[in-house]
Amino acid sequence: MITWDDFEKIEIRTGTILEVNDFPQARKPAYQLTIDFGPLGIKQSSAQITHHYTKQQLKGQQVVAVVNFPRKQIANFFSECLVLGVYDENNQVILLQPSQPVTNGQQVG
Repeated sequence: MITWDDFEKIEIRTGTILEVNDFPQARKPAYQLTIDFGPLGIKQSSAQITHHYTKQQLKGQQVVAVVNFPRKQIANFFSECLVLGVYDENNQVILLQPSQPVTNGQQVG
């Protein structure tokens, strides 16, 4: 069990995907995402979401991500946030997304 104080340390924010690129150096199929988090700035993320989403579908979509993890190197790329999703029955990721447009950088709570 975690405490409420533990939960409050996690910054989960909304952002809009600006750019999506293939990531052939990743061990599992993934995209490199560039995400606008409003006042928090632009952050990069690697996401294993190629099964359910095309690059064209993702551009302009809003996502939910943890933005206060330290940078993580994945091959030759530095991921600066963790885009959140749910695994389906085939262990493929389905993104968590706001059901209505929200301001980039809004905190999830």
